Amino acid sequence: MTAITEFILLGFQVSQNKRILMFSLLIVLCWFTMFMNLLIITLVSTSKILHTPMYFFISQLSISDLLLTSDIVPNLLHIQLYNRGAITFIDCMIQFYFFAVSEASECLLLAVMSYDRYVAICNPLHYTTIMTSTYCVILSIISWFTSLNISLFLIIPIFKLNFCGPNIIDHMFCDFVPLLKLSCSDTFHVQLEESLLSIPMIFLPITIIIFSYTKIIVAILRIPSSTGRQKAFSTCSSHLIVVSIFYWTLFGVYVFPTKGKSLNISKILSLLYTVFTPLINPIIYSLKNNDIKTALHGHLYHNLK
Repeated sequence: MTAITEFILLGFQVSQNKRILMFSLLIVLCWFTMFMNLLIITLVSTSKILHTPMYFFISQLSISDLLLTSDIVPNLLHIQLYNRGAITFIDCMIQFYFFAVSEASECLLLAVMSYDRYVAICNPLHYTTIMTSTYCVILSIISWFTSLNISLFLIIPIFKLNFCGPNIIDHMFCDFVPLLKLSCSDTFHVQLEESLLSIPMIFLPITIIIFSYTKIIVAILRIPSSTGRQKAFSTCSSHLIVVSIFYWTLFGVYVFPTKGKSLNISKILSLLYTVFTPLINPIIYSLKNNDIKTALHGHLYHNLK
């Protein structure tokens, strides 16, 4: 029933000089993002000092960021280089599926990480008995399994829609809203299903994060010494920054009212959470983290020895 066999992605419609500049910037960011996240995964897997629940979940977050970058950026580079790019209907669905998987997994992993910080600060004496390596692996498997299945339930209704024309997507990649705008079918049931799926995908993780940090803040305020409060807060400050950046950009695109929002603003916000967030995450977690710095120095020393 689908007449369209391919879509045309426009990306940012700017002058040639700006396109070349944006292409150069994106390719540098892409390589740096891949390098930083692969470095985090390597250090966590090889350094004994990082064999803790917190760093295990950080490595899982890096896998999610690598998936997002490899799914979106290569095609985006092609679009910016040639001012537009064609993508087949099947490839478009595949791109959207893995995009949804990476976003859902990040939402769930950030919630799991907030729970880990909650146990570490609010129940420190039982932390090692609760957050065992087996339990951490189970939480990770549940996060990825849920992400894969929720994304599947999201993409199947879109796959069944009819696309009769036009086939031009004024966006950087195959996303939910631009695809619905091009469909010549009734999309009410798809939007309803997307709203229902957003509960376990977005709002349930946010609830867990808010609950965890409410308990964490209460526990920190009860610590008598300012040094103890500062040390406790420093253990979750990086995660809190990552959560804030991720959800503000995500909400800016999908949750906040779109009326009066220009296409360029939507594209810039999408660029933030698809390109810059995967880069910022490993930087935030490693910039002021002494354990990661120690592991990096040990890794470099071992390789140079």
